[in-house]
Amino acid sequence: MIADKIKNARTIKKLTQEQVAEDLNVSRQTISNWENGETYPDIDKCDKLAKYYGVTIDSLVHQDNKVDDIKIAPAPIGKHLWGTVTIGSKGQIVIPKAARETFELNEGDRLVVLGDDAEGIALVKADVFEQRVQEALKLSRQMTNE
Repeated sequence: MIADKIKNARTIKKLTQEQVAEDLNVSRQTISNWENGETYPDIDKCDKLAKYYGVTIDSLVHQDNKVDDIKIAPAPIGKHLWGTVTIGSKGQIVIPKAARETFELNEGDRLVVLGDDAEGIALVKADVFEQRVQEALKLSRQMTNE
């Protein structure tokens, strides 16, 4: 439901209804009505909300943003959310089918697991990671030689 998505997006950004209302040039009551499902934003306001929160209109309006039974905000533009993964008894990770298809992952592909204390874990194709490391090293050498 769009009301939940709007509220979750605002909460994640740690914004008040007053702040959002001022930034979008609407009343605080309008934001409250949207978040409570009493009224719905028109298409222009949906576009502004999506841009404001850094998500697509489609994810704001259509996607059912849940992981298991937990409602979550829409994924930011350029990010994807497919659900949870399971770690098997031998440490193997089973990636959701939609994710494998989107990134054209096949059995035997190598992935690099990146970790960040604040952001968590991300998977990157090993060949892409290696290419980016080489580009970064090349840029670093160029900057050192200047």
